Amino acid sequence: MKNFFVRLLAFIGGLVVLALVVVTLIAIGIRMVKARVPAKTLLEVNLETGLLEYVPDDPLAQVMLKDKPTLRGTVEALEKASRDPKVVGLVATLGAAPMGMGQVQELRDAVIAFRAQKKAAVAYSETFGEAGPGNGSYYLATAFDEIWLQPSGDIGLTGFIFESPFLRGTLEKLGVTPRLDHRYEYKNAMNLFTERKYTPAHREANEKVMTSFFAQVVRGTAQGRKLTEDQVRALVDKGPFYGQEAVEAKLVDGLAYRDEVYEKARKKAGEGAKLLYLSHYAKRAGRLHEKGKTVALIYGIGGVHRGKSDFDPFTGDASMGSDTVSAAFRSATLDKDVKAILFRVDSPGGSYVASDAIWRETMRAKKAGKPVIVSMGNVAGSGGYFVAMAADKIVAQPGTITGSIGVVGGKMLTTGFWDKLGLTWDEVHTSANSTMWTGTQDFTPAEWARFQAWLDRIYADFTSKVAEGRKLPKEKVLELAKGRIWTGEDAKSLGLIDEVGGYDVALKLAKQAAKIPEAEDVTLKVFPPRKEALEKLLEGPPESSDRAAVAAWIRVTEALRPVVRRLQVLGLWDQPGVLSMPAPPANP
Repeated sequence: MKNFFVRLLAFIGGLVVLALVVVTLIAIGIRMVKARVPAKTLLEVNLETGLLEYVPDDPLAQVMLKDKPTLRGTVEALEKASRDPKVVGLVATLGAAPMGMGQVQELRDAVIAFRAQKKAAVAYSETFGEAGPGNGSYYLATAFDEIWLQPSGDIGLTGFIFESPFLRGTLEKLGVTPRLDHRYEYKNAMNLFTERKYTPAHREANEKVMTSFFAQVVRGTAQGRKLTEDQVRALVDKGPFYGQEAVEAKLVDGLAYRDEVYEKARKKAGEGAKLLYLSHYAKRAGRLHEKGKTVALIYGIGGVHRGKSDFDPFTGDASMGSDTVSAAFRSATLDKDVKAILFRVDSPGGSYVASDAIWRETMRAKKAGKPVIVSMGNVAGSGGYFVAMAADKIVAQPGTITGSIGVVGGKMLTTGFWDKLGLTWDEVHTSANSTMWTGTQDFTPAEWARFQAWLDRIYADFTSKVAEGRKLPKEKVLELAKGRIWTGEDAKSLGLIDEVGGYDVALKLAKQAAKIPEAEDVTLKVFPPRKEALEKLLEGPPESSDRAAVAAWIRVTEALRPVVRRLQVLGLWDQPGVLSMPAPPANP
């Protein structure tokens, strides 16, 4: 009798499972039918909110940034749509997009390529800068066939201004003395603390970048609006433009509200055209680069530091950890299916040691026969350039900030500040240079000599590896280094990069390096491979450092680390020691 009930329960359970499977398959079928791309599709996209370089493989980031659009996803969706006969046009909302020049230019290239397939692209904005500048967002708009402005809107086309704060006077009032040095005069990060205004070198570098940016915007605007560059420069001198003034200056095609712009776009698209968000189109139509030989995609985003890549939930910023990125390179190098590596870098730099560790893995990948191609985003300077300089080819946008081949370091003397608070210090030490990094004592002559040797060592290593990686004479590298930043446009003429462009150019070079025919598609596979949240929780530690990139069992606790850090700063989290000061940030 007992066996009978067991069999009956098993039979019923089997029926339930079978029913669930059938229902699931039906639901999937219905969804697939519903999720088709309409026969005549008018795409719409909001480019006013900015785009992420990528969503970090971090549980908290996956939740917080789940629905945020990425640059690569947007560009690939536009490329896919440009070839899709069902897609007849595009309407984009612009305005105050928080994007750097590199991202703006990547999007402009994608929109221009979309239009090249005889597809209309319309830009609409409530305003390009409401009582403020709108240069970047308007520059993006000039890539479209038409630009429409809300009647009450403005075009804040006023030209560029670079402003920098200086804290020397503030530090003097606080009793804090910077004891910093650099290699060399263009490495201006320390000027924030040591100067009251621009040094000649600081001013020269900023003016060069600013004028290069402005020339790129003028050139793009002239081409997009069918004006001469002289006309554009003259117009900018008269900006900003209010409403009808923008129409008369031929900066926009007309004044209209959103509903009117959409009505015009629908009419142009033809009867029966259906609106569809670009992100939904991408899900329905499928992504590019999902078949064929494998090209690894590795992200190096944010400040460079030792350890694992991190995500700050308070700022939404990612960071480039040498452990994570190095392990990703090792995994891609060991993967027999990977024919080349595409390394996307968007970083202002950081730790020299961490940058050097990643540089080493790019060298090892090349030695193993895996070509490395770098695609630069908004910025790839200092450590961000260090990790890229050994690549077989480097690609950057004209407006990518790159270079900054130099080093800066030191400490802050805080005794004057403590004196103002009535707090005194005393100490005991063991060795001649034990006091080297304390903020309560200045460098001794011997310590200062060692510090200078440290700066010289790093600078010599950096410039030598640039010369080796870029196949440039060391003398030329020393001339263009000195900590100076360059735009991608200038960097190409100097030999610091190979090509101007974005993802598409970098992928083309990767295929060439791997001897993959240009007409063949490839599988673009992200390393380290992404894991679902449940996998991350259940997975054990990696079996070796070569496979560390695919293990994420401690990511949940790592994601909470920034929260704990801030609680410690506020004194709301227990720390060892009595009256101990909050620990300084790992990567200031």
